[in-house]
Amino acid sequence: MKITIIGGGNMGGSIAKGLTLGSIFKADDICVVDTNNAVLESITKFNKKINTSNNGGTEAVKNADIILIAVKPWLVNAVINSIKESLNYEKQLIVSIAAGVTFEDLKKALAKTEGYAAPVIFRLMPNIAISIRQSMTFVASNNAKEEQTKLILDIFNELGEAIPIDESLMSAATALSSSGLGFAFRYMRASVEAGVELGFFAKQATAIVAQTVKGAAMLLQAQDTHPEIEVDKVTTPGGTTIAGLNEMEANGFSNAVIKGIKAAKK
Repeated sequence: MKITIIGGGNMGGSIAKGLTLGSIFKADDICVVDTNNAVLESITKFNKKINTSNNGGTEAVKNADIILIAVKPWLVNAVINSIKESLNYEKQLIVSIAAGVTFEDLKKALAKTEGYAAPVIFRLMPNIAISIRQSMTFVASNNAKEEQTKLILDIFNELGEAIPIDESLMSAATALSSSGLGFAFRYMRASVEAGVELGFFAKQATAIVAQTVKGAAMLLQAQDTHPEIEVDKVTTPGGTTIAGLNEMEANGFSNAVIKGIKAAKK
């Protein structure tokens, strides 16, 4: 199986690197297309077997089973126009990670003259943790067979966790997970600042907070429960945790988080 990734920036490059560490693609079955030679050099420095191209991608897409479009949203139409005539919709899967570019947008851009098969399209929303193979990736499909959807899920489950969703939830997924990393980091920053005020050096406080958040996340996944159930386990009567939680809620903690996520979605 071969994949061509158009756009080797933060997301495209991270996906290419992560795929080499999985079981589905060999490094020499991956091609990254980008006009920035420095970007391509960083990819080959990571693994010299990854193929790269700076010629626009026309040749690179011809033999690929999957074409992954990883450019900024406003560049999607230009990229598709440059490679469209080299695409074979009967054999190839088209995957886009461009935020806000809908299936209707993609179908319009991919449209050819009558007589061509309708393209199989996937919209994905990963987050930047894909660079360490810990992304939460959302997968929406259009005109795809069950086995094709399973293939895309299998690929991105090797880069973290991937789940199928309806396209109507893509904006919500972006707010909850992609923007959600930023929200988590902001909580962590505030905790670090509190730790410094309590007497820890900043580096110590950062390590403590990072491990605490990591532990909470892994515990929640392992127990497969609702977060509040885990909260109850650490809030003893008259204890420190309930005192801290009540003070946070008095200052609007939960409400601020909910409003922030809803604002990001909007």
